[in-house]
Amino acid sequence: MSTSASPLLSLPGAVEVESALNPLDAGLVWHFGDPFAEQRRLADGVGFADASNRGVLRISGADRLSWLQSLVTQDVDPLPPGHEVEALLLSAQGRVEHAFFLRDDGDVTWLHCEAHDKEPLIAFLDSMRFLLDVQVSDVSDLWLCVWRAEQYELCERSGFDAATLIDRWGPPAGVWAREALRIASGQPRLGLETDHRTIPHEVGWIGSAVHLNKGCYRGQETVARVHNLGHPPRRLVLLHLDGSADDALPAHATAITMDGDEVGWIGSAEQHFELGPIALGVVRRTVPLEASLLVGAVSASQEEVVAVDAGNARARETVREFKRRV
Repeated sequence: MSTSASPLLSLPGAVEVESALNPLDAGLVWHFGDPFAEQRRLADGVGFADASNRGVLRISGADRLSWLQSLVTQDVDPLPPGHEVEALLLSAQGRVEHAFFLRDDGDVTWLHCEAHDKEPLIAFLDSMRFLLDVQVSDVSDLWLCVWRAEQYELCERSGFDAATLIDRWGPPAGVWAREALRIASGQPRLGLETDHRTIPHEVGWIGSAVHLNKGCYRGQETVARVHNLGHPPRRLVLLHLDGSADDALPAHATAITMDGDEVGWIGSAEQHFELGPIALGVVRRTVPLEASLLVGAVSASQEEVVAVDAGNARARETVREFKRRV
């Protein structure tokens, strides 16, 4: 993990992340004094948010894209210059081990990932290079990420000038604003909405990070089997929390219960400028959408992110074909 502090902490009004609700972003800017206004601006595509702790890798060599194509869940050969995609690396059993974003500039491929996953990811990638013309370099101390308009931008740390970004994009925002919008849009995050058993179908990564019509990669058999024949055992949900009882938000891994039985757990929670207190949770697939849930001691209602009937595409196609015939 890079030891470089966020350069945005030196800006006026910056408040550093200290909350246990955000275990992956300690040391970044939490907010600049008005987190709801920061959310509104980001939602309107104005401004940028701190993401400067992400790991940044530079992948060079003539074989880089064909090599990545053989490993990742995304179709990256070819990857048009400047186009960013999300991708995963899976275990042989189809469980999510790494998640990251890729962007090629025509000469090298840039990868950025969660800070806690950088070292394990580098170790895996290095173990898979063999005799190919591929080099993987950790450049996290040279480059940093900021988040804007639903995507990440890379900036050089040397000579980083926040004033230039403010002139170009608008005022900065903290992690609070970035995370509130992410949670509201149902986007999972490695290490928060995932555990050692997560498969892509459970958290909505099919389509966004998993291309269903590309060549072989490790774990593809599980992806295809669940997509065509089965259902994922769990599903990601957006939870609307009762905000009348307490201002405190549930911490990561807080249990979700239904009628006294534990049916899932919380990944992330945040106060949203329009929706109030919200959270992303992972629950059993069979939990009814209309069920009354408790997050710790707080009442919660569900909004579907991953469909209850996710997967089993072949069966649904058979039903559709039958209905067309009759």
